[in-house]
Amino acid sequence: MNLPNKLTVLRITLIPVFLVFAMIEAIPHNYLLAAVVFAAASFTDYLDGHIARRDHLVTNFGKLMDPLADKLLVCSAMVFFVGINAATSLAVFIILAREFLVTSVRLIAAEHGRVIAADKWGKLKTVFQIIWVLYTLLVLWVSASLLEAVPPMWMGLLVVVLEWIVVVLTVFSGFNYVWKNRELFSDAK
Repeated sequence: MNLPNKLTVLRITLIPVFLVFAMIEAIPHNYLLAAVVFAAASFTDYLDGHIARRDHLVTNFGKLMDPLADKLLVCSAMVFFVGINAATSLAVFIILAREFLVTSVRLIAAEHGRVIAADKWGKLKTVFQIIWVLYTLLVLWVSASLLEAVPPMWMGLLVVVLEWIVVVLTVFSGFNYVWKNRELFSDAK
């Protein structure tokens, strides 16, 4: 297994660590620690792609598992957010539905011997998802640090704005993904 693929596997193994910090409020500064782990895991996404392209180590495993690792990381955070009312169920449902749809398209493509890498819209969506998750974790940390006080209104508003920017990018990138690969559905009658 090459280095980029090891980084992808590392990202997946950091998900439970992230969730432990996020969920256990008895850990001092748990949201800040969760944000650090999430940021480190997210950085491995940039790093594995950079190394794979630079050193010509792009593999089918990486093309399939890298986006899956991203989905698992981000979706674990979003499901956690719904559980603590830091995200709306509707937004997370839309995002999860798109992720299942895109994964299904990838599986259909794999049956046809094709591996489809993420495009620029999918990558932009992922960047905004990471920004949203990190910002929300920092707002939660500020709130917890203020001894249960409510953070300033603008901080909460920005969480909601980022959430819906992610939803719009998610819907657009999902539509774009399906449209660009519509020939895969030509035999579905």
